[in-house]
Amino acid sequence: MKPSILRGLAFAGRSSNRCWPITRLNHQCTRAFGQSTRLRLREQTKGVTAENSTSQGQPAANLSQDVGKEEKEHYERVVEHSKQSQMRSPWMREGSDKPPVARLRSAGAMVKGIGKLLTTPSRMLKLILPLTTKDVNKDRKDVEPLALLVHPQQPLSYLERLIQSELPVIKNENGNDKIPAVHFRAQDLGEEAIDPDHHGRDEETEDYNFEHSDDFKIDGKTERTGKLNESGEVTAPKPVNPAREPDPEHPNFVRWSPSTEIGDFIRDAARGKEFSVDIEGAPEPIYVAVPSFADRTYYLRMRLRKTARQISALADIKAECDKLAHRSAQRVAQGGFAVLVGWWGSVYVLTFQTDLGWDVMEPVTYLVGLSTLIGGYMWFLYHNREVSYRSAMNFTVSKRQDKLYQLKGFDVSKWDGLVEEGNRLRREIKMVAEEYDVDWDEAKEAGDEKVAKALRNERKKKQMAKDDEDEEGKKRKKSKEEDDDDD
Repeated sequence: MKPSILRGLAFAGRSSNRCWPITRLNHQCTRAFGQSTRLRLREQTKGVTAENSTSQGQPAANLSQDVGKEEKEHYERVVEHSKQSQMRSPWMREGSDKPPVARLRSAGAMVKGIGKLLTTPSRMLKLILPLTTKDVNKDRKDVEPLALLVHPQQPLSYLERLIQSELPVIKNENGNDKIPAVHFRAQDLGEEAIDPDHHGRDEETEDYNFEHSDDFKIDGKTERTGKLNESGEVTAPKPVNPAREPDPEHPNFVRWSPSTEIGDFIRDAARGKEFSVDIEGAPEPIYVAVPSFADRTYYLRMRLRKTARQISALADIKAECDKLAHRSAQRVAQGGFAVLVGWWGSVYVLTFQTDLGWDVMEPVTYLVGLSTLIGGYMWFLYHNREVSYRSAMNFTVSKRQDKLYQLKGFDVSKWDGLVEEGNRLRREIKMVAEEYDVDWDEAKEAGDEKVAKALRNERKKKQMAKDDEDEEGKKRKKSKEEDDDDD
């Protein structure tokens, strides 16, 4: 063998005597592979051990401070779920687990058991109710009020659902959860309360009794409904809350049907100046003070006074411009009369005091008169107006008014808006006055006769326009019917 080959075999023999760990990898294939590991000690990171190798065990400085997209989405989902839970169950909000004595009392809190009914500038009714709870604390006088916005044309059932959505569920006789019932009662000041002795005699003459009866307000009359008692014994009506006894201070309160409009209920309750909201499970009813006519129309009257002041400021300018415009129209009419008299005089002089004579002036007067008639008729056709003296005067006055308004800086659109707003507010106050059956002094709110006159003139103008439209509509309808009959 060659010497180089011998030296290679000797080196391989010496290397095989060393302790090199060999790891064999078994595989499905027939060939086997060998792998050796290096005996090199890696330098360990300072401060990192087997215990703190995870992200929980490492210091905050070594961790990434960037919030990922998944973490943000998870946080938003948790917040959204928490808000939805609070909306579904308002009584489970933050702080509801604390006892009442541990809560701080606010100076503006409402007195327990007394609500308020206010009006808003948008003709809505703002009902503030202190929702009472089962509280054994006798010295607790402050409760968290609940504000509800309702429209007078909505039924009482809508208000009932709003209140029930803010109340926790209660247990029924079987131990199941149920939504507490809500009833509205108002004082009955009808014929029954005028003569109590006569009312008692009528009840004594009745030969039947109702079991679990109740009083309802139907069409302004108090009716008793319920099931007849076979034994004929008088049974007291079962209250909404069995633990509550009838209130001796409000003996004439009757329950109203949920289908009644809130406006009708408030109008009748205003006679008694208050109504009650009975909540099943509540320790006592909530009495709500009904606003008077002055309170109900406060914002409307304030807006009417403000509008009246603006109308009064513009009314002087408008009156001056209108006066000058009518005077100018009269001068134009007087000028036309002077032209006719002058023409008559000229024809007289030329006919009888000159050599022209009647033979020459007759065709001249004929042609001039016919030309004037044709020109006037064309003028009315061009301006699309009725052929009458009044129409011509109105056109002349309106033209002169527009020029004077621009000269004086009078805004016609602003004036029309203020007058329309004043009539609208007046109409709304009138409607409320009819509901309360009171006499409203319009002159007191207007404050000036010229404001009332401006509003009255605008109403007359609209009424005349409406009558003209109705007349034209009737004429068109009649002509259409005649055409159908001819066909």
